[in-house]
Amino acid sequence: MNNTIRGSIVAAAISAAAILTPAHATEGAVGRPITGLQAASYSGLIPPTPGWNMQIAYIHYSGDIGGGREIPIGGVTSVGLEGTFDMMSITGVYIWDTGEGHWNFASMATIPFIDVGADANVRLGPISGTRDDNASGLFDAFFAPVIASYHIDPLRHVSLSLYIYAPTGEYETGRLANPSLNNWTFSPTVGYTQLFQKGTLEWSTTTAVDIYTENEATDYQNGAVFRVDSLLVKRFGNGWGIGGVGGWIEQIEDDDSALADRLDGFKGRSLALGPIATYAKKWDGGQVEFSARWLKEFDVENRLEGDPFMVSASISF
Repeated sequence: MNNTIRGSIVAAAISAAAILTPAHATEGAVGRPITGLQAASYSGLIPPTPGWNMQIAYIHYSGDIGGGREIPIGGVTSVGLEGTFDMMSITGVYIWDTGEGHWNFASMATIPFIDVGADANVRLGPISGTRDDNASGLFDAFFAPVIASYHIDPLRHVSLSLYIYAPTGEYETGRLANPSLNNWTFSPTVGYTQLFQKGTLEWSTTTAVDIYTENEATDYQNGAVFRVDSLLVKRFGNGWGIGGVGGWIEQIEDDDSALADRLDGFKGRSLALGPIATYAKKWDGGQVEFSARWLKEFDVENRLEGDPFMVSASISF
């Protein structure tokens, strides 16, 4: 397994880091995923080389949902919503010492910190008015106890995992901006990687379903969300790589609450496309790969619509 793949595998293991935005359809009009940010390099491939890897990632997202649509958020109702999210996350990945073979395994955990702002016309019973809110601090941490990767052959790889999101951030009913979704989320995930042109051209896809528990503070139950994120990257001998990335989010179940019933289940969907660039630098015994992507969301329904941006540095030791 070459150093480029080993240095990038941490990005695959933390692909769920991009789905840590504060609740928005689903309650708040986003849920955990941001369209296209879950696509990860080598999402189907855990290499046999054991050891620790780390990633530092920064995500910025600014979006809005306008018109006269009602939006459930924080136990209140808003008409229109503008939200801005900035998140910094630190991820640790450990690749198990299982040797060469068809199967390899890893475990990971992410600690995220967030600053979130929201501006909306809010209704609480007969009272309405314009409000803005801001919150920052520890967001909902998540982990994958086991990421299992099966090597079909040297060019085709599949991974199976379950990401678990815990409500570790603070949550207050009635706030527009909360650094938590106040629920547990379970995301069974399948990754696939296909390599072409002697490994220099990579196509990776991540498919998952996000299953939420009820937000007991607001008695709101998010419906399950299906998502597919994919990237195509060509890497060159000078360390640079360029390509494209895309994502599709489709809510497959209605939300469940008195307000969601009035809004006909408040199902959401979104598509996004954009460019991605990478740069890898090696040293004796390790490597760092930098990655940057920008996407444009379109065909959006019952979700915030914006232009997500992410930069990251993945380090292997």
